[in-house]
Amino acid sequence: MTNYSIKGGNTKLNSESPHKVDEIDQKIIRLLQDDARKSFNKIAESLGIAVGTAYNRVKNLEDKGILKGYTILLDSAKLGYGLTALILIEAEGRFLPDVEKALAKLDEVICIYDITGDYDVAVVARFKDRTTLNSFIKSALKMPHVSRTVTNVVLNVVKEDFRVKV
Repeated sequence: MTNYSIKGGNTKLNSESPHKVDEIDQKIIRLLQDDARKSFNKIAESLGIAVGTAYNRVKNLEDKGILKGYTILLDSAKLGYGLTALILIEAEGRFLPDVEKALAKLDEVICIYDITGDYDVAVVARFKDRTTLNSFIKSALKMPHVSRTVTNVVLNVVKEDFRVKV
């Protein structure tokens, strides 16, 4: 990995080259993105390959870190988390990884991005109500090495899809 100095800190940017995946691997990824519970038998049947081949291909994608896990998609609003916020955070440069690690431990946080520009971190988090959002922001501002925050509340979700189109 290459190190880059940003705002006095030492931040690592991912310079890892992507793994090569062939057409069959791409088709397997698409099938699993549509239904992560799809069996090796169904994958093999869909692609016209042997079950053992499907198993070995999936295992290889897991070993390479391309398939990082299997999960479900939830409707957060139906579970009482109807408030989504994008929170931009400015942190003292050399302490940026510490701030990000502390934020990553919080249950409300869905995504943390190291970003360029006036702020250092973009956090996407979900809350049950304004009170819990308010508490979260005040707690974040009290964290060591956090200088300031800007909070944007999501009004409408137009698109939310973390799948990579392959």
